[in-house]
Amino acid sequence: MRFPSSPEMIVKETLDNGLTLITESIPGVRSVAVGVWLKRGSRHERPDQTGISHFIEHMVFKGTKTRSAERIAEEMDSIGGHMDAFTAKEYASFHLKVLDEHLPVAVDILGDIVMNPLFDPVEMARERKVIFEEINMVEDTPDDLVMELFAGAFWPGHPLGRSILGSRRSLRRLRREDLARFFARVYQPTNILIAAAGHLEHEAASALVRRHFDGLRARQSPANGRAPRPVTRVVTRSKRELEQVHICLGTAGLAQTDPDRYGCYILNTVLGGSMSSRLFQNIREKRGLVYSISSGVSAYSDSGLFSIYAATNRDSAREVIRLTLEEIRGLCGEKLGEEELRRAKDHLKGSLVLSLEYTGARMSQLAREEIYFGRSFTLDELLREIEAVTADDVQRIASELFRDRVAASVLGDLQGWRPRAKDLVV
Repeated sequence: MRFPSSPEMIVKETLDNGLTLITESIPGVRSVAVGVWLKRGSRHERPDQTGISHFIEHMVFKGTKTRSAERIAEEMDSIGGHMDAFTAKEYASFHLKVLDEHLPVAVDILGDIVMNPLFDPVEMARERKVIFEEINMVEDTPDDLVMELFAGAFWPGHPLGRSILGSRRSLRRLRREDLARFFARVYQPTNILIAAAGHLEHEAASALVRRHFDGLRARQSPANGRAPRPVTRVVTRSKRELEQVHICLGTAGLAQTDPDRYGCYILNTVLGGSMSSRLFQNIREKRGLVYSISSGVSAYSDSGLFSIYAATNRDSAREVIRLTLEEIRGLCGEKLGEEELRRAKDHLKGSLVLSLEYTGARMSQLAREEIYFGRSFTLDELLREIEAVTADDVQRIASELFRDRVAASVLGDLQGWRPRAKDLVV
């Protein structure tokens, strides 16, 4: 088995109607992962359409003009396949994983849901309730909710600051005609990428895609719009039933294509992205102030977010924030030692390689690289980029990202407490 593949095993083709197909042949496996990727997500919604992309994701498997929702499920079960979908800020995906011999069935189903969506009002009413429960789950999950609070305050009035799920109010207003109109505008060939990885031949996959997607025609489609303008503020929400105080600290991060992205990944690994990270070791392991503390990177086409999450008791919250900022200052003020840099690089490289040992992961990697870069990268290229990062790079990136004060969102039984802006200066 060869993971990931060499460049000659990846083939990219643009069909006559503008749709892009990219495949990767992986010898030694018996599965194929194939997905329809839309280069549009919740960012491309108007304020009155909030949640429509995610609603469509739910609805595409709920029946077409030729298949009922039950029949779609039965067809997938009968071949032992797996079906999934998700919506992100800048893209959406419907994807299937099947045995290689069942690739024609998978492409047939994907073609059907894209070409012939039904958006049945009865199914819409049911699925709207399901999404309401999804919203309830976020509201009952403090680590998710505090991040939503942060994004909304950090990017106010911008689609990247809004929930992918939408709101109950916006979802109640959406009708079948709204979904159908948005779908027709967005699901057009120049916005669609089909990615497939596994035991396949490109020519055979191309013939299947042409057969089922040839009817798509180009239309006007919403663009990315303006980049968000971050607002550094402190936002709190009291929730008395919570035992812990949940904290999110953050600053503007790097875009997906930024040349410093690999240095930022290493910075994240060192600060809070691993069990050996400074935040985990110094705040959880040495002091026992938290059970959960981590950092993360969110990157988009023209912007990004570097965030830190912690959960602690109210009496320790101020100290956790102080210690977190102290660790950030340390990274800004002093270069990483060789051992720590080496450990971060090896962690990042190991995580990358292990994450790509599945056909589904390879398919997703192909799609995301094509969406943001218009090309595929070999594993050797990615590993070289990681290896090229220096301690000076990490210190410089930290100093650039955290050059002022950080924004914060806090959720819990606060009893009137809130962080002061002057306490969030790096």
